[in-house]
Amino acid sequence: MLVRLRHGLTSAELDPLLTLCHDLGFGTRFLDDGRRLLELSGEGDQAHWARLEGHPDVVEVIAPGEPYELYARGSDSPDTVVEVGDVSIGGESVGVAAGPCSVEDYERLLRLARGVQSCGVSILRGGAYKPRTSPYSFQGLGVVGLEMLAAVRAETGISIVTEVLDPRDVERVAEVADWIQVGTRSATNFPLLTEVGRMNKPVLLKRGFGATVEEFLLSAEYVLNAGNAQVVLCERGIRSFDSTTRNLLDVGAVAHLAAATHLPVIVDPSHAAGRADLVRPIARAGLAAGADGLLVEVHDDPATAKSDGEQAISIDELRALIQETRELIALDGRTLSLPNETTSASNESAKEPIQ
Repeated sequence: MLVRLRHGLTSAELDPLLTLCHDLGFGTRFLDDGRRLLELSGEGDQAHWARLEGHPDVVEVIAPGEPYELYARGSDSPDTVVEVGDVSIGGESVGVAAGPCSVEDYERLLRLARGVQSCGVSILRGGAYKPRTSPYSFQGLGVVGLEMLAAVRAETGISIVTEVLDPRDVERVAEVADWIQVGTRSATNFPLLTEVGRMNKPVLLKRGFGATVEEFLLSAEYVLNAGNAQVVLCERGIRSFDSTTRNLLDVGAVAHLAAATHLPVIVDPSHAAGRADLVRPIARAGLAAGADGLLVEVHDDPATAKSDGEQAISIDELRALIQETRELIALDGRTLSLPNETTSASNESAKEPIQ
């Protein structure tokens, strides 16, 4: 028998529960580093189940043979809400992150940060490390890029989401990032998933470009199993035979995940589309399917972008997308988590213009 426990229980809270299990004749063993999944060995009957099911620190008792993955939504599991800076993602809150594909130079990064803030967005995306198909393509600025992100964060107060590629760089990236991204090419890098799972930072996990939904969820399980419950899943499209779009956004998977897991799910319409003109329609499709947020690429001069300029939208288009998002999610009673929006209008004249 397995028992799923509340997240974040202290030793003082766990000890009475373990004592109860022992008094009922069970041996106990935790199956995860975060001590949320407790395996009970020995004989047990329905009366024992009732004692445990009524315990305030028990989320659910799982019968033998039932799935016990930490990502799974139980019969009464609440939605996990992940906080990134002052933005809430999950439940009834929808979050947005926007910015360039890669960090190119400080002045441009600062302009774009202020530009997305003028739309109310308070999470800046930007890659310091870039996984590229060709070794001759721009690989990102690395540590220098991280330093630029840190400087922009200090200057503007904006939160940062950026990708980590190597387990050895996790701590360094975590010093800068408010939200650590694991990209599509790293979705099966299990040592990396385990390492970010040991950090006390929200994790943005993208679906592998050839991964099934089950494989996607099991990648998330590596992070959860290492003790980090702050996981946001990102559907960014899977590889298709059709070249009309860069990838095929699986809106069916977005709707399925809302029922299958308690974790928040966002969509990346930029990588799904591969074309700036399709970003907003695809974003709307993902939100209509139940996505808890958007991850959008924005650039002030896409023609000169060092990576993925063809799929980057402008600040004006981002502003229009924010309005569309607000109207669409209101249909099912959700609201945008845009803390910066309350001050963006009054500060508009103070922002550097985005050309």
